[in-house]
Amino acid sequence: MKIIVLGGGVIGVTSAWYLAKLGHEVELIDRQPAAGMETSFANAGQVSPGYSTPWAAPGLPRKAIGWMLGKHSPLVIRPRLDPAMIRWMIQLWRNCTAEAYDRNKSRMLRIAEYSRDCLGDLRHETGITYDDRQRGLIQLFRTQAQLDHAADDMRILAESGVDHELLDVDGIVGAEPALGRTRHLLKGGLRLPGDESGDAHLFTQRLAALAAGQGVRFRYDTGITGFRTQGDRIAAVETSAGPITGDAYLVATGSHTPALLKPLGIRIPVYPVKGYSLTIPLTDPDRAPVSTVNDETYKVAMTRLGDRIRVGGTAELTGYDTRLRPERRETLELSFNSLFGGGELSRATFWTGLRPNTPDGTPIVGHAGRWKNLWLNTGHGTLGWTMACGSGRLIADLISDRRPNIEHADLSIARYG
Repeated sequence: MKIIVLGGGVIGVTSAWYLAKLGHEVELIDRQPAAGMETSFANAGQVSPGYSTPWAAPGLPRKAIGWMLGKHSPLVIRPRLDPAMIRWMIQLWRNCTAEAYDRNKSRMLRIAEYSRDCLGDLRHETGITYDDRQRGLIQLFRTQAQLDHAADDMRILAESGVDHELLDVDGIVGAEPALGRTRHLLKGGLRLPGDESGDAHLFTQRLAALAAGQGVRFRYDTGITGFRTQGDRIAAVETSAGPITGDAYLVATGSHTPALLKPLGIRIPVYPVKGYSLTIPLTDPDRAPVSTVNDETYKVAMTRLGDRIRVGGTAELTGYDTRLRPERRETLELSFNSLFGGGELSRATFWTGLRPNTPDGTPIVGHAGRWKNLWLNTGHGTLGWTMACGSGRLIADLISDRRPNIEHADLSIARYG
């Protein structure tokens, strides 16, 4: 089949790669001049299946109120007269039950663990490098309450067969020696030895080059404006370069997917959640992370990427606003400076991107419903890099009418009715 992939981020490119490997003719369309130039450009760098956790959790509404009262809140909500935002928030609150949390986290762990395995296979097959490290992740707890709450996540990790260990402060410093000078700030940590790290932008661009070698055609600098339909099928995708036709169409356009699907009568609960990052030149390796750590207090991730340190986090509900806000940079710097060092902050690059979040935290991977040749791979939130290879391989199998390696029915749009 000829398959048109819409979107050139890490999700679209991995999907195109796996589709081409199955023998399809693949054409990928993106408005940017190269692959991985939007949300995949400067994320936190973590491939973290063990840390795959839905936002919607028991107690979130109460926590959110407390967070928003603080200067360095990990969550900022900027009220807007936006029905989509209001609907999304209502659905998020409805998922803040213990039952929904367990269900959603189990789904996320399933696709994330599969994805990590697919990434390993791809690395072995192609030799691709991307400032990658396979040295685990540590979730740092600064308070006893955070440490106590870890028991809930550990139960689900155990049920899902995910390797993990609870560390005392000595254990944390043993894994991340640079934290020895700030050990007085810590109460403990949850280590996930199967997690990894790497530069998603570098990976996406290098995989795009490999995919081109497999015959994938890339149409960059091409805007996507809509679809032509015929009966119950998509007949063409409308672009700034004119209509482009194929046998099947895969939408992997992240936060912009809802607007693209709306004229087709498809409403998906994907809403942009704005995140920020700093990319800091490494100056002193002995004071920097060995691998990757998450500061549970500020919800900030710090990752070693070659000769750089990536510090990413915070979440804003502010629509499609991509302005850089200095106060968000202050939060990232505060978390990093209080724990580590070893980087030249004055030369750091400050960046923001829009994460496509679903209210239950689980991506939407599968058939689009009423249109027979339309497929979706979107809604990965903060875990697009973590889930990219798994969801790319899964959607390629589904489009090819092959039996996937994991359960997938509850990942499709059908779960929303």
